Amino acid sequence: EKINCAVIGVRSRAKAHVLAIHQDPNAKILYNCDVDDVIIEQHNAWCQETIGYVPKVEKDFRKILEDKDVDAVFIATPEHWHAPMAILAMQAGKHVYVEKPCSHNPHENELLVAAQNKYGKKVQMGNQRRSARTSMMAVEDIRKGLIGEVYKGEAYYSNNRGSIGKGNVIDVPKTLDWDLWQGPAPRTAYKDNVHPYNWHWFRTWGTGEIHNNGTHEIDICRWALGVDLPETVTSFGGKYTYDDDWEFVDNQQVTYGFKGDKFITWTGHSRGIMKPERPGRGITIYGSKGSIELSRNFYKLYDLAGNPIKLEFERTASATTNTQGIGGLDVDHVGNFFDAIREDKAMNAPIADASISTMLCHLGNMAQDVGHTLKIDTKTGKVLNSEAAMKQWGREYEKGWEPKL
Repeated sequence: EKINCAVIGVRSRAKAHVLAIHQDPNAKILYNCDVDDVIIEQHNAWCQETIGYVPKVEKDFRKILEDKDVDAVFIATPEHWHAPMAILAMQAGKHVYVEKPCSHNPHENELLVAAQNKYGKKVQMGNQRRSARTSMMAVEDIRKGLIGEVYKGEAYYSNNRGSIGKGNVIDVPKTLDWDLWQGPAPRTAYKDNVHPYNWHWFRTWGTGEIHNNGTHEIDICRWALGVDLPETVTSFGGKYTYDDDWEFVDNQQVTYGFKGDKFITWTGHSRGIMKPERPGRGITIYGSKGSIELSRNFYKLYDLAGNPIKLEFERTASATTNTQGIGGLDVDHVGNFFDAIREDKAMNAPIADASISTMLCHLGNMAQDVGHTLKIDTKTGKVLNSEAAMKQWGREYEKGWEPKL
């Protein structure tokens, strides 16, 4: 009945996890885990002030997995850690809530799903809009035919991120375990523009904006259209704004083609606000009789002429473009995860389904990198017409850190 939790990686997004866990009177955080002493100290102070107690501290997550009192782990680390850590947690008998994207590369999707099937643990991805009342309402209305035959999902994200500069190799701060921070990733020298956030824009550890934020919006489009893996993927874009170490595109347009003439578009503006100005993020679903606009906080239904028909708001507001994203959606999503553990209720974002949305994001990066339309095996997600793209299916791991089932 009582669920004991550990939160791993506690600088930013973990704050939302902690607050959501704290909403459940029969859940408790036993451990805070991070490899940076400064971040741990700041988080401990925040916990004392916010939830009234400070969980035990551990730098090495493997010691937490050895504690049989821990029932569930929440993973909010850099993305290169998500799948390997989730697999180790399942092998240790823990349920897993893993932030999006659930993987650093497509092969890790396969490993995660196989591990969940093998070990039988509950594994939910942090695409919390799957637990949004307004998103559920919109999908139900679509299934009822309120906007006719749906054919297009339009997903977008708009921000104005600054330059990350060109990093200098410096001594590792004494407060940081850089070796454990890197974990399964190949070893590199420490630079002053990577930790604690800009790793997102380096391929060794991150996956770019399409994963960092696009996962949420693309996932809801896929759900609303009732589609899984695409038949084709095309990407246009580039790095246009700063001469810095950022290794991904900073503006991107991806189109996914599905069976039945359905398609999804992703427009990612990492640097440069979209004009005419739109909310920081959102989606629009188009049908033969109307359209639906969704954000994290509302649902708007329109007829074909663009006249508003229906407006619904979430019970509580959630942040949209900051790095924590705290809000009511987390409480509902974590609550759904806990219900699955306690009562075997269906999860809103089980890893078998969540990995498909993550795969779409991987395919968007792959199409961008090879520079032409990819043809996709709709059963496996593998690319049928590009050996260059398939070279990105997996990655090299630091010796001894290879994920194994």
